[in-house]
Formats: sequence, structure tokens, C-alpha cells
Amino acid sequence: MGEIWFSVVIVLLFGILNVGKAEIYIVTVEGEPVISYKGGIDGFEATAAESDEKIDTTSESVTSYAQHLEKKHDMLLALLFDRGTYKKIYSYRHLINGFAAHISHEQAEILRRAPGVKSVERDWKVKRLTTHTPQFLGLPTGVWPTGGGFDRAGEDIVIGFIDSGIYPHHPSFASHNTEPYGPLPKYRGKCEIDPNTKKDYCNGKIIGAQHFAEAAKAAGSFNPAIDFDSPLDGDGHGSHTAAIAAGNNGIPVRMHGFEFGRASGMAPRARIAVYKALYRLFGGFVADVVAAIEQAVHDGVDILNLSVGPNSPPATTKTTFLNPFDVTLLSAVKAGIFIAQAAGNGGPFPKTLLSYSPWIATVAAAVDDRRYKNHLTLGNGKVLAGLGLSPSTHPNRTFTMVAANDVLLDSSVTKYSPADCQRPEILNKNLVEGNILLCGYSFNFVVGTASIKKVAETAKALGAAGFVLAVENASPGTKFDPVPVRIPGILITDVSMSMELVNYYNITTSRDWTGRVKSFKSTGSIGNGLRPILHKSAPQVAVFSARGPNIKDYSFQDADLLKPDILAPGSLIWAAWAPNGTDEANYCGEGFALISGTSMAAPHIAGIAALIKQHHPHWSPAAIKSALMTTSSTIDRAERPLQAQQYSGSETLMLVPATPFDYGSGHVNPRAALDPGLIFDAGYQDYLGFLCTVPGIDAHEIKKFTHSPCNYTLGHPSNFNSPSIAVSHLVGTQIITRTVTNVAEEETYVVTARMAPEIAIETNPPAMTLRHGASRKFTVILTVRSVTGAYSFGEVLLKGSRGHKVRIPVAAMGYDR
Repeated sequence: MGEIWFSVVIVLLFGILNVGKAEIYIVTVEGEPVISYKGGIDGFEATAAESDEKIDTTSESVTSYAQHLEKKHDMLLALLFDRGTYKKIYSYRHLINGFAAHISHEQAEILRRAPGVKSVERDWKVKRLTTHTPQFLGLPTGVWPTGGGFDRAGEDIVIGFIDSGIYPHHPSFASHNTEPYGPLPKYRGKCEIDPNTKKDYCNGKIIGAQHFAEAAKAAGSFNPAIDFDSPLDGDGHGSHTAAIAAGNNGIPVRMHGFEFGRASGMAPRARIAVYKALYRLFGGFVADVVAAIEQAVHDGVDILNLSVGPNSPPATTKTTFLNPFDVTLLSAVKAGIFIAQAAGNGGPFPKTLLSYSPWIATVAAAVDDRRYKNHLTLGNGKVLAGLGLSPSTHPNRTFTMVAANDVLLDSSVTKYSPADCQRPEILNKNLVEGNILLCGYSFNFVVGTASIKKVAETAKALGAAGFVLAVENASPGTKFDPVPVRIPGILITDVSMSMELVNYYNITTSRDWTGRVKSFKSTGSIGNGLRPILHKSAPQVAVFSARGPNIKDYSFQDADLLKPDILAPGSLIWAAWAPNGTDEANYCGEGFALISGTSMAAPHIAGIAALIKQHHPHWSPAAIKSALMTTSSTIDRAERPLQAQQYSGSETLMLVPATPFDYGSGHVNPRAALDPGLIFDAGYQDYLGFLCTVPGIDAHEIKKFTHSPCNYTLGHPSNFNSPSIAVSHLVGTQIITRTVTNVAEEETYVVTARMAPEIAIETNPPAMTLRHGASRKFTVILTVRSVTGAYSFGEVLLKGSRGHKVRIPVAAMGYDR
């Protein structure tokens, strides 16, 4: 399926049998990691940064302290276990202090009781979940000119991708047609050498390329023949996400001899740093992913794009904000790195988000304004709508239609599901040639053992004029995407229309008493589906995009923090593909793929964040996130409130009014985000304050994960300075505070608010004037008027005298007590 993003699933790994049931464990030990070490050990200077800024990882103090930590990890293992009975896989020194090791259950128990050891947790396994958009977002006219045009958009900004690697030979990543990329001293990542060609994977555009598979190898999951023991993308997903964020501008999207437009990344001049930790068959391991994040931070990336998130409760904690990813990413944000993470593909159902924390930009997926539609005209004059990115059959002609089941070479082949049209050798070419082949969309297409690409290849091999793939029954939630094919073809997704086709075929086809066809009399023609139809109802929230409310723990209790944060295009996105990529059966061997998922939405935000970072190099990750959120839009192209795709009882899609739990603050508006007027800033201490205020989190647990005590709280988690407000349990009246900072010229802002009638909303002060760089507090007062058992939504609007508009969404549920 297209919802191919990477999610973390908790799996018991039974290791390799010949190593005494050894498994991978992640161990954290006492002592500060580089990012938070403030000194105190003889011979080692402090390495912690004063505020949220990058640490110079090449400095003598950092390298010597990091070596000191690694020596301690090695000494601990050597002290407890005999050589050869264990294998240390990674030492984590920069963001967390600990290591990953391949050890037995008994050894893990010994480590757990050893002095100085804080936690010992079995590793999780991770597995896959999953261009017109620059114009749709207004980048070429609205944003790129301010950065010096597309040939300068994202200059000297490094975006790191924790993904499935990259296909470096793709034109989206080529550097020979662009102005040469100079050296970038701030980035310290390395380029691995291809073991076969002996060339490295970098070319200036791709500035770093590394892979992390030690945990996968230790667990016996890694197969170098198909997983590639290098940064090479054996899947497709990593190349696709990198091209969306930072692919070259104006690359022709060609497939099957047709051109589907030109593709461009959001920040075409940004550099790409590849950290491969995910693999095509088994996905990957948390130990490898954490090592990749550590390395990216050490190397000095500016932006991190993640299509990774926990899919089940980790054993380490009941708190969502303290799961292993979010904690590692908190340290990355402390180092000044902006993080875009896919929200997840569990929509349209509530509480399906897989990205939880305030220090991460959680990205939901929108359907943009392109739709690829096609139609089949029957001989009786009926027109059946469907999907098909294909050329039309010969104009002004109709063709005889033959069903695959009626053109079998031999009745014994029925065991091969002939209606799927996957095997040309079992069908009679004499009966198919020159006709339209009718095929059935079975469960095999859902599970990936059959593909539309293969149907097209079968029809072409048999000399068919085209093919029709009819969906005769669909389970609720089946998602159909158009697939580019070389010959005329159409997928009829509406079951009632498929039945019309079947009935017409049966009535017009005469058979003998055994059921064998005597004559085929049904006819039809397939329309041209190569041109997209542009819709004004865009954007809409995609049906698969994960929905809020956010949760604070794995008992699914609501959090006082609104998620997702922002909406970006994520449905039917054209971008680069790896020719050896197998992630999508319909794109095997192709150079481009048209796929969907919040995985595709996150790199849109990563690329736009790179443009903001280029424009405002000293802004914090929170400032960039705030600029994206407060300037986003909640209306569509037709000037109507945003709508969300939803299921109506059965499998049919309908549109419903969207809420902040669908889109966060709204659909990204890159031009406005460059000049937001005000920002809601936050730093590491604010994130700690948020954690220390969330009810139910043990302060010892926070200290264990962050190495910081709970010195202060915010009074209530909804007081965290986020550009959104959520109160999950509002009783009586609650006063919420926010602080804004002016990043533009002096301006006077009028503050207003509106809310659904069940909850009263007021703001104070009614207006405020801020000089450039000045910060001011304001309060939002929420009062329960009536209890409905559902969330009420509203917004706070700060309207500036110079034209800036700053909007934050509000969600609250009222209770009697």
C-alpha cells in the first residue's frame, strides 16, 4: 500500500539460536552524555552548550569526554562478562550515555543489577509504514525569489534523512547540471565508499552518506544481497523523501514514454545527508535508528526528516513523551536541530498519532488539488468512472471486451488466480489480441502479491488494446491510488459500477451449455487519464492521515498538547524512486513513483523549514515550527473551511468539516512562514518544564531519561508555550498563559478569540505593542458553559497593524468536575 512510512513495532526478537538466545539490548548508564555534561570530572572540561545551540563535536573537550564515556562502557562489559560471550554494537555518547549490546537474557539481568546501570531494555524492531506541490504551495513565485531563486533555495542548509538510503545516480540528486557545491565546513559527516564500484556516494549535493545495520546483523536479519551493506536505497522510500525535501528543480518526470510534469524539492539547493537505518524486508532496529540520529547530530545537520515513530508501547515507559525516539530527539532539538516527523497513517480514526512531543513538528497529510480520473465507455452508452494514469484506446473506436476467466488456455490453471491477470502464459493470446482484457481486483492486490503494473505487462504481452481492473468487493478502508501504465488501462473502484460492467458483459456474452463462450459481444473504450484535473476543494485532510487528540500515555489518556501540528501535501506525490526499490510493486524498476503517506508530507515540512532556516539562520527549532504553524491556512482554494476525508459507514469516502485534530494549525503556507510577525519560542528548559508538569510522570523517570531534575513546573501542561492550546479536562475556569516574541518591526497587535458556544473564551490584554525582539505575555481564559462530552474548538487571533496575522488553534473538553 502507499501508506509506506516507517513505524516502530515492539517485537520479541528471539535472536540467533546458536548464541544462547542472545538478543539486542539498549543499556543506559549513569553519567551525563556530551550534550548535558557541565563538568566535574577531573581532566574533562564541560561540553554542554549554554543554551539550545550546536555543540562543536570536533573540539578537544568533546572528543576526549566522548572517548572517556566509551571506555567506561567497554570496562563495564569487560568487568562483568568473559570476552567472546557478548558483542557491543554501539556506544551512545552524545545524546544519551549508554550502549547497545548483543547479550543473553541472563547477562541482561546481571547488567540490570550492576551499579551505575540505569536501564536495560530489549530492542524493538522497526518496520515500514509510508511534482506539482511546489507550485501548489506557491514556492517558485513566493519563497524562492527571496532566497535568490530556485538555484539558491536552501543554500548551505543540511537536511538529514533517517530512512532507507538513497539512489545517488538519480537526476533529482545530480550535481553536474548545477553550479558547483563548495565545501561546507560546518558539516562533519562522512561519505561511505560503495563496496562494488569503490566510489563514494557523495557529489556535493549529497554531502554525507552512512548506513547503520550493526543491530540488524547481530540479530541475523540482515541480507547484504538485497539490503545492501551501504547507503544505497534498496527500497525506494528514502530516495522519494529526500527528493521531496531537497531534490533538484525542474526534473522531468518520465515514465512509459509519457511526461507527467517536472519534479522539484521544496529546497532544491539544500544539501542531503543520508543516514540509512531502515531496510526493505525487515525494516530495522531501534538500536540502529538511535545510532543514526546520534551520528546526524554529531555531524551537524540543520534539519532532520523522520518517517519513524513508535507503533506500540515501549517497555521503557508508559509515557508517550519519554519513548526512546522522543527522548533522543529532545537531545537533538537541544542541539538546535529542527525535526519533522510523519504523524502516522492510522487515520481517519481518533488517537492514531504516532508522534507526540512538543519538540517535534508532527506532520499530517493533505490531498492537494490534482486528481487523476479516467472513464470506461460501454457499448450500451454507459460511462463508468475510475482511476487510470494511462493513454486512451484508439479514438472513435470501440473494442471487444474479454474476461480473463473466459480466455484460459486450460481449465487446470484456475489455481493461479487467472482473473488477477498476473501471468500472460495461462491466457489465450489469440482471444485477447486486439481486445480489452477484463480482470478482477482480488485480495492479492491488497497484500501485494499482485500489482496493476503486472496486469499492464500481461495485457501488453498478449497484444491487448487495453485492460480493465474491476473491484467487485472492497473491505472498508481500502485505498486506491492511480498507477501509471504504458497501455490504456483503468481501475473501476466503485463496486456498483463494477457490477454494471459485469452485468453488461454477462448479458452480451453468449455461452454454450458448459458455460464456454461462443461469442464475445460486449464492447468498450478507455479514456485518456494522463492529464490531472485540478480541484478547487484542495487541500483536504487525507483519509489515511493519523488524527488527534494526542495521548500522554499508552493507556490512551488525552494529553494537554494539541497534535498534529501542521498539514502538508502527502497524497499522490511524484518523486524520485530507486530502480531496485521494491517498496511498491507498481514501481519496480522505475525512476519515479506516485505514492501517498504522511511519510510524503513530513519532507515537505523539512524542506520548507530549510528555506526558513536559510532566511533566519539563528532561529531556534521552536521558532521555525511556530512560524510554520501560526501562518498556516484553515481554508481551501475555494475559500471554504478545510474538509477531511472520512468513511461513511461502509467503504465510501465522504468529506466532513475538519478540526485541529485533523490538521493541527492548518495547511502550510511557506510564503507567510518566512515573515510570521510573532513567534512562540521555547527551549530545552521549557520542554523539561512541560515534562515535569504532565500528571502521572515520575520525576525520577524524567531524570533517568534527561539527566535533569524537575526544578520548575508550568502549573498546568497547557501553559507550555506552544502555538496551539489543548485542555483535555476543563473544569470551571482555567487561565492559560502564552508568550510571544516580535521578529519583525515594531507593531501593535489586537488580540481576539472565538470558540464554540459550549466554552466561553476571553483574552487579556486586548492589545499590545511590541518592539523588534521584545516579548510579551498574554492570557487566554476558558470557562465551561455546558458539558457535551466532546471537544469544542476555536482560535486566538493576533492581528498586527502592519498586516501580520498570527493564529493559534484551541481545543478543550468541558467537565462538571
